[in-house]
Amino acid sequence: MQSPSNAAASAPRSLLFELLPITLTVFVGFLTLGLALPVLPLHLQSALSMSPLVVGTVIASQFAAALLTRAWAGSMVDTRGAKRAVVIGLGLGACSGLAYLASLGAPAGYGAVAILIGARLLLGCAESLVVTGALGWGVGLAGPQNAGKVMAWVGIAMYGAYAAGAPLGVFVYGRFGFCGIALATVLIPVLALAIVARVAALAPSHKVRVPFYKVLRAVWLPGVGLALSSMGFCAITAFAALLFSAKGWGDAALAFTSFGAAFIGARLLFGHLPDTLGGARVALVCVLIEAAGQLLMWSAPTAVLACVGAAITGFGYSLAFPGFGVEAVRRAPPESRASAMGAYVAFLDMSLAVSGPLAGMVAMRWDVGSVYLAGALAVASSACVALRLRATGPA
Repeated sequence: MQSPSNAAASAPRSLLFELLPITLTVFVGFLTLGLALPVLPLHLQSALSMSPLVVGTVIASQFAAALLTRAWAGSMVDTRGAKRAVVIGLGLGACSGLAYLASLGAPAGYGAVAILIGARLLLGCAESLVVTGALGWGVGLAGPQNAGKVMAWVGIAMYGAYAAGAPLGVFVYGRFGFCGIALATVLIPVLALAIVARVAALAPSHKVRVPFYKVLRAVWLPGVGLALSSMGFCAITAFAALLFSAKGWGDAALAFTSFGAAFIGARLLFGHLPDTLGGARVALVCVLIEAAGQLLMWSAPTAVLACVGAAITGFGYSLAFPGFGVEAVRRAPPESRASAMGAYVAFLDMSLAVSGPLAGMVAMRWDVGSVYLAGALAVASSACVALRLRATGPA
């Protein structure tokens, strides 16, 4: 017979074992995003001669598509099951690679850019379905009391894929060009489908669709905190490659890896804190850390210090996401938690969709480095949201 202490010790291991296939699927699927992060801006700038504003718009189009499909994705998870959403999302991810291939056959210029935007739109829909499905699946297995841990592990998979995908993308791009990136984007989701195919599906949590505006009303305040804190992440994803190029520091793969490694390290060491200390309290501390990282990237005189700034940004943002997220889950109707998480993550999409073009205009008006000063100011302002959440408590 297992003693109570042994049972308590085995509970986290059991939870991790249950979540492992889902997090592995997210990791493999999100390699398609990580591959393109350091090379797509360079492809647009060097091969297609596009401006920073166009670069920011193409990158942001993925997040705009994810934003517009969050309500659909959350409803699908709640009413038709999380596994269905994840499988459809991975299929759309493979289709985005086919669109990347098609862009190479188009005339150089805005025709190719239009096809690349189409590819990013497909990838945004894929990301929406995979993330919302994985979060709903994980909370269904672990229970709402472990929502912070689920977000932590899914986030580790996502940003681990960014960290691993960036150097892999640089290698593939250097050896095979953008065609290699496109082919990898087709094949990698197929591998993720093979992983998830054997995982048992959970029954849908609710048969009747809850109106999205009701869900949105419950989570809007934590969502605003997420939107503001995500602007530092956007500055790195869309403009780190251009910053390193402008400074003559070589490729930016190390910056992406530094961000991802610090992000994962923070989740592994402190991922339990939002569930135990309170999401708003953890978010308050972490957004200030993230803002400091953005300031360091803005002022860094060397590539090494810029990578340190990226790491500090990743460390802070790592727990800001589940910190605000725990507050969102606590405010959500129990029968529509997947929709609530979809609505919450939609604020991330909105932030990234808007931040890309805005940051592009900042870079054109001043310089690429100024993007990180703007990012620091936006991230620091999310501390006000965290203070409000602490003061009001769940609605």
